[in-house]
Amino acid sequence: MVESVKTLAALRRHIASLEGIPAMEAGAPVATGHGLFDQALQGGLARGRLHELFGGDEDEGAAAGLSLILAHLAAGDLPLFWLRLAKGAGVQPYGPGLAELGIDPARLLIGAMKDEALLLRAAVDALRCPALGALVIELRGGAPLMDLTASRRLALAAETSGVTAFILRIGGDPVPSAAETRWRVEAAPSLPLPGNAPGLSAFSLHLLRRRSGPDGMTWRMVWNAERGDFGEECDERHEHGWASGGRAEEAALPGAVVPLPGGRSAAHRAA
Repeated sequence: MVESVKTLAALRRHIASLEGIPAMEAGAPVATGHGLFDQALQGGLARGRLHELFGGDEDEGAAAGLSLILAHLAAGDLPLFWLRLAKGAGVQPYGPGLAELGIDPARLLIGAMKDEALLLRAAVDALRCPALGALVIELRGGAPLMDLTASRRLALAAETSGVTAFILRIGGDPVPSAAETRWRVEAAPSLPLPGNAPGLSAFSLHLLRRRSGPDGMTWRMVWNAERGDFGEECDERHEHGWASGGRAEEAALPGAVVPLPGGRSAAHRAA
């Protein structure tokens, strides 16, 4: 059965190439533009693999924003799909805010599922479609159905189709998983722009686990939407504070991560 699925996926990729649709090569690195990060991961995050990003309730916006940005990088010009529960959903994507991050809102599809079981089944089906660029799977709290068996199904589907999957865990604790990498995401301070304008979106990204390589490292990632990468900032003093394990001394403004509609409170807007 597995071989037939792989054969079908290969045939779909061949048809996509004939139709001019860019094919995603599973395992190929997705470069982020952050030199040290990409070097540590042998070129970047592996495409066509399952990655987990954990964020606490206070860092929900940062975790969601980074998941979408990484999905955007992995997808190229192909569509993005965000699966979440219909009830209890947290931050809501806001079109102009996505555009500010360099993500075309027209490329983002959102599926709201009534329960976790349906969400995970839909995730496997979505990952089997090679016309999709990347998938974000949002789970909140304990997510009891997201066990090792469920993660293996997702990982196999991603490897077969070449579609990259990001499990966005809000308020949950890590459990055994088939994910290629596992991360802890927090909002990070950003340097203000000229005129004391809010700085670029910044994240603290800690590698909790990696299937094939060392872990335990932490990077400060600053997203430059104009360039479309996480290239390091020019302020060497600021970077040195993070490289040595501490935070920079300069007062900094938090970068907005997932800008929200005007009806949300200011507390929900901050990263």
